[in-house]
Amino acid sequence: MSVPAPVSASDRPKLLGLDRAGLEALFVSWGEPRFRAAQVLQWLHARQVSDFAQMSNVSKTLRARLEESCETGELEVLREQLAADGTRKWLLGLSDGNAIETVFIPEEERGTLCISSQVGCSLACSFCATGAQGLSRNLETHEIIAQIRVARRVLGLDAISNVVFMGMGEPLLNLKQVLPAIRLLLDDYGYGLSSRRVTVSTAGVLPGLAQLGRESPVNLAISLHATRDDIRDELVPINRHYPLAELLLACRAYPLPPRRRITFEYVMLEGVNDQDQHARELVRLLAGIPALVNLIPFNPFPESRYRRSSPARIDAFREIILRAGLMTVTRKTRGDDIAAACGQLAGQVQRGRRSIPLQVLN
Repeated sequence: MSVPAPVSASDRPKLLGLDRAGLEALFVSWGEPRFRAAQVLQWLHARQVSDFAQMSNVSKTLRARLEESCETGELEVLREQLAADGTRKWLLGLSDGNAIETVFIPEEERGTLCISSQVGCSLACSFCATGAQGLSRNLETHEIIAQIRVARRVLGLDAISNVVFMGMGEPLLNLKQVLPAIRLLLDDYGYGLSSRRVTVSTAGVLPGLAQLGRESPVNLAISLHATRDDIRDELVPINRHYPLAELLLACRAYPLPPRRRITFEYVMLEGVNDQDQHARELVRLLAGIPALVNLIPFNPFPESRYRRSSPARIDAFREIILRAGLMTVTRKTRGDDIAAACGQLAGQVQRGRRSIPLQVLN
């Protein structure tokens, strides 16, 4: 078999973006056996090898073709920051001049990587720095996976036990690229994570929610943040298209794996959504849903107009929910001294737009 002429850089497949089925299709088109996909997958992801020459159980002919015709699709680290609490944040450069942010949060029994799925975000949630940037574009699958490679290169192959799609962007508006990334995370020849250790967070894009439920068994988190439509319309503008009643109906119908709960994220904003009556309304809204309520102290960012609820107010709010029998936790703020906490990621977004056409949502 002769080695083909080199392929131009812009046309080369990005191997990090191909799940097992994608690699199999590529190799079959080259006349290679399907089992080569598992071998290359393991080298690329489980072992994190980028040099094709090191893939010792792959034929020399295939290694040469990979070298000539493909690239891995790595990202450039523009800046790395380390917070006082051990949280790390990377600013990662993309080929088009945009940059995204990725955060690692270390804990005693796990290490969580918070990854981005879009360059910016179109949903314009008023308490979120990413929403203030607008949306430039969706990330490609290889750009999603490359974030994990950066973190593992710095921290070690075993440092990341959990991956959450809670960085920049709305994952359910980019499922075409997010779903193959999830498959790579769960593949035993990829990253080998349990579906319990991967979480997708959404503000409530209902068509995407239904598709995620059909196609992936990972954990689901809902950015709820309000118990009334008038408040949520302001905080999470997509609520004007998919209001609370529809969102909660979709959550009740969501095909949860056994012994799983939906996490409902609720940012605590002083005088906006943090009163006792809001807590009681939250209990009524979530009645009958296997739920975990995650209370998030607001993390300020430049030009934000909100204030964080006081610790006493958050505790009182949490106590009402606990007494009603709902599992509830207050998220510990991590990495806020480097703007790495929830709602603070901004990156460098070019040509951002703050709204998205309804036909894209549907």
